[in-house]
Amino acid sequence: MGLSTHVLDTMHGTPAAGMLVELYTTEGGLAVLVKAFALNSDGRNPDGLLYDSSSLQRGTYRLVFDVAAYFSGCGVTLPEPNFLNKVSIDFGVADTSQHYHVPLLVSPWSYSTYRGS
Repeated sequence: MGLSTHVLDTMHGTPAAGMLVELYTTEGGLAVLVKAFALNSDGRNPDGLLYDSSSLQRGTYRLVFDVAAYFSGCGVTLPEPNFLNKVSIDFGVADTSQHYHVPLLVSPWSYSTYRGS
C-alpha cells in the first residue's frame, strides 16, 4: 500500500500548495534524509506515494513540514520569532502490508495529524 502525506492549510481553507517537506528514516538519534519536495496544488507529493508497498520498510520515520516559510510565502505576517517554524512528525510503520497516510492540518498557530487511510 505504501506511505503518503497530505497538507491542508486551515487558515485559508486550501491545500498547502508549495509547502516544503522532508522525509527522513530514523533510528535512535540518527535521521537520514530520504527526499525533499514541494507539495503540489492538491497539497500532496507531486510524485505520488513517498514509498510504494514494495519499498516501504518496517521502522521509524520523520516528516518535517516548513510551516513558517509556507505561511510567510502566502503573505501572512508572522511574529518574530514565529510560533510554529517547522513541524516534525515522528511515526512508526509496523505492518508494511497496510497503507500509512500522514495528513497535516495546519495554521500559523496550530496543527493536528492522525493516521489516515
